[in-house]
Amino acid sequence: MSGAAKAGEQWVALCGGVGGAKLALGLSRVLPAERLTIIVNTGDDFRHLGMHVSPDIDTVLYTLAGLSNTELGWGLAGETWRFMEGVERLGGPAWFRLGDQDLATHAIRTAMLTEGRSLSEVTAYLAGRLGVGPTVVPMSDDAIATEVDTDEGTLAFQTYFVGRRAAPVVKAIRFVGASKAEPARAAVEVLAADDLAGIIICPSNPWLSIDPLLAIPGWRALLAERRAPCIAVTPLVGGQAIKGPTAKIMAELGLPLDVAAIVDHYARLIDGFVLDAVDNDRAGALKLPNLVTNTMMRTLEDRTALAEACLGFCRRLRERGPEAAR
Repeated sequence: MSGAAKAGEQWVALCGGVGGAKLALGLSRVLPAERLTIIVNTGDDFRHLGMHVSPDIDTVLYTLAGLSNTELGWGLAGETWRFMEGVERLGGPAWFRLGDQDLATHAIRTAMLTEGRSLSEVTAYLAGRLGVGPTVVPMSDDAIATEVDTDEGTLAFQTYFVGRRAAPVVKAIRFVGASKAEPARAAVEVLAADDLAGIIICPSNPWLSIDPLLAIPGWRALLAERRAPCIAVTPLVGGQAIKGPTAKIMAELGLPLDVAAIVDHYARLIDGFVLDAVDNDRAGALKLPNLVTNTMMRTLEDRTALAEACLGFCRRLRERGPEAAR
């Protein structure tokens, strides 16, 4: 069955930063904007130089707007760094770099939040100004902070990930504030919609980008009550992470570098799993329906093709039962 857009369907993508944004872009190419909601991790959010920074939200917005810096993998294309040069000159914290154009996003976000607007409202405003069509929603409007217990002590996420370049050995990951947080209202509404066709967990780091969302009790309840299939796209290919420290974290947590470990991590949450053709020999060992395809999104065509494959896979799970996806 084709992965092309169909009338009367709503689709949800759950994602973190760069890897998730690539598939979100592919989905935006094959679905009408009003039919796609992208729900983004905010456990990475923090305040820097007095500003509220939402790295994953910004990566998704910039990618969908065609403004992302593909060389760095984050930030805006054509960026300049005069502000950071000034920060360094004054002895300020220059370990987390904010580009001159990027500063405008953080300044506007911080001002609007200070005025009492929610993060959802601010994100919708920024998406509109950047010309982003799909709905982009933070996982929650409540503050949630990822902390990493390491061999160097407990580190705030950005200190671990950017400041220390993910070098410390991970012992545990915690999401401060998640137990008291609630899902964003727009996320609740779309997941309860009668025309929800499928939920796609993008190939983001399960432990750093998806677990913050799953740590919110209301999110677990929403996903348990869903009426549509939920699938996950592998963040591992041939035992290696497509992007970021996924494989390193798995090894440090004592997990095998195998797609089966990703499936086990999402146990009782997903109905199907998308793995790369490189790992075709592992398909038979998985405990649920799966789709083998190219998950390496090197080009826009790759991203579009993977998006179409995910839509078709979800439809097969929904319309003909799990056995149809094999």
